[in-house]
Amino acid sequence: MSFRKYLTVCVVFLIFMTGMSQEKTFVYFPVDTTYTLIGQYQKFKSSFPNIMPAVDKTPVGVKEEREIVYAVTENSKFGKRDLHIDIFMPEAKRIYPTLIMIHGGGWRAGNKSLQIPMAQKIASEGFVTVAIEYQLALEAGYPSAIHNIKAAIRWLRANAAKYSIDTQKIAISGCSAGGHLASLVGMTNGLAQFEGKQGNASYSSAVQAIINIDGIVDFLAPASLNKTRTIDSPDIQWLGGFFKDIPDIWKEASPIFYASEKTVPILFINSGFSRYHAGQDELTGMLKEWGIYFEVHKFNVEMHTFWLFHPYMDETVQYMVDFMKKTLK
Repeated sequence: MSFRKYLTVCVVFLIFMTGMSQEKTFVYFPVDTTYTLIGQYQKFKSSFPNIMPAVDKTPVGVKEEREIVYAVTENSKFGKRDLHIDIFMPEAKRIYPTLIMIHGGGWRAGNKSLQIPMAQKIASEGFVTVAIEYQLALEAGYPSAIHNIKAAIRWLRANAAKYSIDTQKIAISGCSAGGHLASLVGMTNGLAQFEGKQGNASYSSAVQAIINIDGIVDFLAPASLNKTRTIDSPDIQWLGGFFKDIPDIWKEASPIFYASEKTVPILFINSGFSRYHAGQDELTGMLKEWGIYFEVHKFNVEMHTFWLFHPYMDETVQYMVDFMKKTLK
């Protein structure tokens, strides 16, 4: 059955006030609903009978604010709309290192709720954690998601005092496509071409560490480039075409091409599927040569979305927390 048969054609995502009349305006845009926690559990439970879905439950000592508007979209063919974040933070009043968290879903599916169980657990370890909504491929292709995420980082710095954020200690993480996005955002620190125009331009969108969970870093690596694709393939939809037609875009969207001696520390957490690590060996080779700190951890299981389930989520979170304690000093 084709992807289109699974597509929820229109979803209401925004009610905003226009003019002095206080009229409510609804903005509709297409959403792919195929990537969910329940769907992933149904897919893997027979092969991995011991897994349990990680659930949304705020720990003791953690407070939260949800559906906070951080930006208004730009250049969307479906109209402008608000973008939202969910913030989790320790209750004790002081500033904390902060983690921006990007969900996966092949650049066209998923939502920020998939990051919330990890965000809650990491917040209980002494971090502010922020799950981000961003524009997906059916609404807006590359580079809109990059503009969204960088706008969210600028917004967080602009509102740091309210949310207990240490502006000098901000990391970014992502899972699958989110891992790719986190790497691209983090490895393009200071590059104006990726900033977009979604507010708080006087603040920096730079991050001090990257966590990539099973996300590729090179669209041009053989494991990625040689994969069989159709016009409905997620990367084709998000990038806007096949490599043969737009090779410069495929390269531009590959984090590895921005690696330099100024690259921030990176943590890689991998599944047993090597194709999701396309370009990683080459990148870590460069980081090693430049003396940039990195870690690589691997779960030897053929389950791409391992971070959504216990017991793998707990170990994933521990890798993340330990890495941030080392690098966000």
